[in-house]
Amino acid sequence: MQTVLRIIYPSQCLTCGEMVEEDFALCGPCWRDTAFINGLTCDTCGVQLPGDDDGTQAQCDDCIRVARPWSRGAAAFMYRDNGRKLVLGLKHGDRTELAVPAAKWMCAAMPEIDPDTLVVPAPLHWMRFLKRRYNQAALLAKEVARLSSLPYLPDALHRTRPTKPLDRHSRDARFAMLDAAINANPKRAAQLEGRRVLLVDDVMTSGATLAAATEACRAAGADHIDVLVLARVAKDG
Repeated sequence: MQTVLRIIYPSQCLTCGEMVEEDFALCGPCWRDTAFINGLTCDTCGVQLPGDDDGTQAQCDDCIRVARPWSRGAAAFMYRDNGRKLVLGLKHGDRTELAVPAAKWMCAAMPEIDPDTLVVPAPLHWMRFLKRRYNQAALLAKEVARLSSLPYLPDALHRTRPTKPLDRHSRDARFAMLDAAINANPKRAAQLEGRRVLLVDDVMTSGATLAAATEACRAAGADHIDVLVLARVAKDG
């Protein structure tokens, strides 16, 4: 039956529609056009760095200059070329099925995590949720938790006030807009106390959203926070 279905409905590349050997896969050209992160990376935000990975910790210029409230960070690919298409498809194109392969790529990039770590998505304000009908960060976080056999708490954080889209705003403006915009859900705060947390989002640009979410987790008593994103925006991206 599977063979018959595969003949009738062959697997297609996630971005260009060309036939591929398995579901949720990229064809060769689209894979090459997706800037997957490997080798030497910033331990704090996951951006790829020049040079070889010799096992020592490294930081990018942004993370040296801007103190990050979380401990470690990782990303699956850079936000450019085909990676940008994938993110925009998931975020704005109703391509919710992309969360399945995206979470696999994110788990491959994720550093070793304590098995008691709580997976928490970056929250979406309810007004934007009604418009979009889903939170892409929650879709990714749910899949990451499932693939990693980690506990998942989808409503740990609340976005208490709407913010304008952060695109085209400066770093300082992004952080100012997110100030006090994210808080721990009072009904879930006890579950964050004393826990290790893995914050999941789709994209990291300045880090303002992840910083606000990290501070909210810390205010609820979380004692160690790592971050994991699908894509990392770099200055040249």
